[in-house]
Amino acid sequence: MLGFFRRIINSRFGVVVTMGVLGVIALAFALGDITGLQSSGGASGATVAKVGGEDVSEAELTQRVQDELRGAQQRNPGVDMAQLVAAGGVEGVLDRMLAGLSLQAFGEDQGMVVSRALIGSELRNIPALQGPTGKFDQAIYEQVLARNRLTDAQVQADIARETMAQFLVRPQVGAGQVPQSLALPYASLLLEKRAGQVALIPAAAMPTGAAPTDAEIQDWYKRNLQRYSLPERRVVRYARVSPEMVKARSTPTDAEIAAAYNGDKARWAARETRTVSLVTVLDQKAADALAAKVRGGSSVADAARAAGLEARRLEAQDKAALTSATSAAVANALFGAAQGGTIGPVRGSIGFVVGKVETVAQVPGKSLADARATIVDELTKKKTADALTSIREALEDAIADNANFSELVTDQKLNAATTPALTATGGDPTKPEAQPDPTLLPVLSAAFQSEEGDDPQVVATGPDGSFALVALDRIVRAAPRPIAEVREQAAKDFTADRARRAARAAASKVLAAVNKGATVEKALADAGVRGARVERAVAARSQINQDPRGPNPVLALLFSMKGGTAKMLEAPDRAGWLIVKLEQIQPGDAAKVPQVITATRRDLGRAVGAEYAQQFTNAVQKAMKASRNADAIARVKASLIGQGGSNP
Repeated sequence: MLGFFRRIINSRFGVVVTMGVLGVIALAFALGDITGLQSSGGASGATVAKVGGEDVSEAELTQRVQDELRGAQQRNPGVDMAQLVAAGGVEGVLDRMLAGLSLQAFGEDQGMVVSRALIGSELRNIPALQGPTGKFDQAIYEQVLARNRLTDAQVQADIARETMAQFLVRPQVGAGQVPQSLALPYASLLLEKRAGQVALIPAAAMPTGAAPTDAEIQDWYKRNLQRYSLPERRVVRYARVSPEMVKARSTPTDAEIAAAYNGDKARWAARETRTVSLVTVLDQKAADALAAKVRGGSSVADAARAAGLEARRLEAQDKAALTSATSAAVANALFGAAQGGTIGPVRGSIGFVVGKVETVAQVPGKSLADARATIVDELTKKKTADALTSIREALEDAIADNANFSELVTDQKLNAATTPALTATGGDPTKPEAQPDPTLLPVLSAAFQSEEGDDPQVVATGPDGSFALVALDRIVRAAPRPIAEVREQAAKDFTADRARRAARAAASKVLAAVNKGATVEKALADAGVRGARVERAVAARSQINQDPRGPNPVLALLFSMKGGTAKMLEAPDRAGWLIVKLEQIQPGDAAKVPQVITATRRDLGRAVGAEYAQQFTNAVQKAMKASRNADAIARVKASLIGQGGSNP
């Protein structure tokens, strides 16, 4: 019944309603973005805002807004500073800064402390700071600090601030209990049904007129530079280092293999292993009773289950392994018993252990020839890791001594390569048919965190210890393509826009006629529309959000209208215009469908928790007397707009 508009989810001017039953709860607050302040150290300038004893200077705010623009331009090259400022970007950045500072000050006033141990733990768990072993790498950390002109104290202060904010905000987010009486009317809205008509007036059926003139194409190009702009791209020099490259030096010699064998003869000697069943009992009398059952013929698992306990089975354990898994006393008892014998109760580290020797096996020893394959594999892995670490440390030491990329490559005899100008995701906008190389993503990620002139850096590229030496060669700033390159496409776009505007004019006539009482079909005929398609729409409000890609704007519009009225909506991909007419409304009653009420309470709870967090943060800012200097903010905005659309 929904036909051609079932898949419509991306209309440019469509009414987007998120969860018609819940309404729209727009939250400027986001847990992961209220902090993350990067202090600018010696930043100077007038104060734009205050929270208690903390100030935010013009220089700090300017830097943060510039960072915001750089990130936005990587996603959308057409965005410039003037647009960001006009859209409230300065105020948004300042709001987040003040929220973080206020929450930190409030927490400290309440006697809350973020310990240095917790800060260190958070720091060590940052994936970008982990080396090839998967552990925190101090050298990488120091490179990141140098590249971003930060100090360790600044980073730790930021982590402390964010952690404090999470301590305070997370309980608010989790406070989402909603009573059934509140959820019932919203749940009933979910069951509401509506019916109407949807007509598509296609732009493709509209006359396009004469071919555009050069002047028209030039004017169109100037007014739509964003369409014909390339995003920021970067050219990167890199050299890979992989286990395969150090294979020659990672192959163990016969002498090394023999030394490894002789140095661990106990591992290869003949030994006895035992498979045992064990259960730990806290009370000695209970342990005595359980041991008696086992000796009487019951299995350890059955006897443990009858006592409300759980047994464990250890397979093929030698004495050393059993000692490690239990205790020396338990292992001695088990190896002192015959196959099928029961031991215990033996005092363990916790309680008393009852066990049974299920099987006894003799494992023959291994000669050097028998053990060779295992030893070679282990030595190869160790020597490979050592070789990779040696190269990495040599590179990092040379970088610390100001060696450049070419010198590093020459010294370590690496094979260097240079990428074309690529986006952060590896794409080349000038060659849209080319597929990004996923192996370059770590290299590009590092390059997009660098600035021209920064030192080379070493970046992990694989779980096998592979890494790459990376240096940013140059930045290709976001810029429009010359009109000569895009003239043909601009002409097509101009013609398509002319048809789209003609379709809109026709749709406006149809809409006016329908709202005056004409049928959709008659209004289309009177307006001279050709190629229009009309379909019946019947849906429940709950269907608005069934598409995983997002709310269906046609249904969202249908459920936001008064009965008997019609509205207009642009079709996806600018394919034309839709006329949506609402004809019938059937109210829902969730009192008869308790599962819908339950689901609605859960959804409302999530929204209420987020709203609590927003309101709590606002209240904290008020309590901490957060203030703004309107004149200083205006100066920052004027200064930023003066930078134009260039990437700062």
